This record gives sequence, C-alpha cells and structure tokens, in this order.
Amino acid sequence: MSKSISAVALSAFLAAAQFAISPQASAQGKLRVVSEQTVTGFAFPESAAYDPGEKVLYVGQFGGTELKPAEKDGLGKISKVSLAGKILEERVFPAAGEVMNKPKGIWIQRGRLWVTDIDAVWIFDLKSRKGRKLEIPGIKFANDPAVVGKALYVSDNRDDKVYRIEPADFLNAKGDPKITQVLSGKSVEPNGIYPGPGGSLLVVGFKSDKEARGIYSLSAKGELKELSKPIGRLDGLYRMKDGTLLVTDWNSGSLFSWSAKAGMEKLASGFRGPADFCVVPEGKGLLVVVPDLVKGELRMIRLAM
Repeated sequence: MSKSISAVALSAFLAAAQFAISPQASAQGKLRVVSEQTVTGFAFPESAAYDPGEKVLYVGQFGGTELKPAEKDGLGKISKVSLAGKILEERVFPAAGEVMNKPKGIWIQRGRLWVTDIDAVWIFDLKSRKGRKLEIPGIKFANDPAVVGKALYVSDNRDDKVYRIEPADFLNAKGDPKITQVLSGKSVEPNGIYPGPGGSLLVVGFKSDKEARGIYSLSAKGELKELSKPIGRLDGLYRMKDGTLLVTDWNSGSLFSWSAKAGMEKLASGFRGPADFCVVPEGKGLLVVVPDLVKGELRMIRLAM
C-alpha cells in the first residue's frame, strides 16, 4: 500500500499528540483542527469504523477500478487497519467463499460489526468472524446502519426510507428478525444515521448538488423533525457528548461541525467524496478518520478545542 506518509511516522505523531481541553466536554470555545494526515492506497473506501476492543479500524472498500456503488460485482471487502492507516489484514470480511458487493456504512458495538451492502445488511462477530447476511425486502440502496437500544436502523438513500430491524443482534437468531419501515416518502433521502437523545435517530440527507438536504431527528414514535435548513449532500454523521454534530458534505467537500446554537462551522476541506467517517477518542482530543471514496484515501484529522 502506498502512503503519503509512513505508518511509523504517523504512529509516533499520534502517540505524541497532547491536548489541553477535551472536545467531548461542553466547554466554551470552538473545535479546531490540530493536524491532518492522509493515507492513500485504498480501493474506493466508503466507511471506517473504530473497534475500541482491539483499538483498530475496519474500513469497507468497494474494490475494482471504477466507482460503481450499486454494482453487484462481488469485489467488496472489509479490511482491518491500524490507527496509523496501515492495512493489517486486507480482507477480514466476508469469509472465503462468501460474496460482498459494495460495503457502505459500518457500525461496531459490543464485539459485533454491521455493514450495509446494496440490498442487505451483514452482521459479524469480531472474534470468531462468524457472519450472517440478511436481505431486506424492497430496499434499493442500503446505506448506513446504527444500533439504538435493541434495534438496528438502516437508511435507504435512493428510496427515501429508514428501516428498523429487531433484534439488532440477529447473528445467532433461529429465524429472521422483524423488519419494519419507520420513515418513508419525506424527501429526506437519508444517508448517515446516528443515535440521538431519548431513543431518537439523527439523520442527514443526500440527494444532488442542486437539491440540498439537511439534518433531521426521527423520534422513537416515528415523528420527523427538521433540525437544520438544507445544507448539501450530507454523508457521515457523529454526535458528540455535548450534542454537537460532526458531518461530511459532498457539495462543499468538507467535514464540519453543527449545533443549534453555533450553526455550521467548517473544519476540513478538499475532499472529493467525504464518506462515512469514524471518531476515535484519544487522550484529551479526537481523531476523526474520514474516507474519501473518490480519491481512495483516508484523511486523519485531529480535533481539539
């Protein structure tokens, strides 16, 4: 794997980074970028997720030489990657003989990994590597998964829907889990989703460069609330402890923060396809790992207050 910086140098830099104030706190002041590093050599990476157990990243790659996000070509894979961006295992999932097409959003929780794949969602055990694929009837473009309580939510970007799957952990279930639609036809075009307060689900929309979408909240009862005005083509989403959201936007090619009080504040730019990112708590700061789907690279962004 070619890299714009060496993994060793980046590891040393990460270990040495120290920050005075935690951006997870509700302290006054703005998030600021302390450093940015780029690691190249990935085949259309769409998602990165952090496993706090092993302290590693799992990165979904479309594979191939052309960007075809809806192509069922069997080239998709999930790689294990160090926090320095070094690929530790090229193909962790799926197992040999199993076919994955275009792995998109990844969610990791309590030793399980969920990943969407066009018309299905997979679940894997990170230790045994046992996996199970669940087809979602009627879904057109499964995009992002998130676990809220005991339910798994999956966004369908191209059909303007959100599905709920119960139980979320269906790996060893004898039958198929219950699948219901909890959002449909609201012109949200949901992409990234993330747990919100009070059992709600936060949602960002993605449609086209001329049809911007914003940030929304879907209550446990299925009530949709618009939190922001239309912003752009929004992809990745993360909620900090103080309620501030981190979001990626294809229109501006950026990673930005948003809150009801401060609004939108750009943190990093220059992306061509800023996709489903992950956040790694480190000391008193945060490492934000943003895949650039179009450029085929990971951007490592350090944030502090």
